[in-house]
Amino acid sequence: MTRTHQLIQTSLKWTGAVVLILGLVGCDLLLDWIGAESYTVKRVSDGDTIVVTNDAGEDISVRFACVDAPEVPHSSKERQSRKAVDKSQFKWGEKAQQRVQQLVNQGGDRVQLTITDTDRYGREISEVRLPDGTLIQQVLSAEGLAQVYRPYLKNCPSAELVEAAEADAKRRRLGLWRDPQFVPAWDWRRQK
Repeated sequence: MTRTHQLIQTSLKWTGAVVLILGLVGCDLLLDWIGAESYTVKRVSDGDTIVVTNDAGEDISVRFACVDAPEVPHSSKERQSRKAVDKSQFKWGEKAQQRVQQLVNQGGDRVQLTITDTDRYGREISEVRLPDGTLIQQVLSAEGLAQVYRPYLKNCPSAELVEAAEADAKRRRLGLWRDPQFVPAWDWRRQK
């Protein structure tokens, strides 16, 4: 047998082992095994922030790694704004928030966190996955409901997945990518 055939055979054995492990223990346990911890979602604050509760009953504010979702209105003045740029921001922000809520519901209000950093507001920056392994940031990017956020990308283990999802959504003009009034959330915040 040639060296190439041996490598292929070894790769197939490892692939089979991973499939077997996933079948026996499920993605939820596999994520626990590789270091992600499971939490109960208490609240979806917006399209890139959730509050979770750990096993000790403590609340933890979590900011999604890798992405920045459009803003939701935080005051009655913002809700009543007639500016096209505000209306666009809040429309997409509410859609992102609703999508995160749908995903959380789909996961039975449980998520797996891979915490990568803490931001200046004390929030844990984290990759957020459903119990089945679905990366929420990848879904939001793929659907045009969030943009890759470069400052949080450096510590994002799944950066390539999120960047590829965004590139595809942009190419297909999905979500905010089809809205000529939309400005990135970081630019919108800077203007405020």
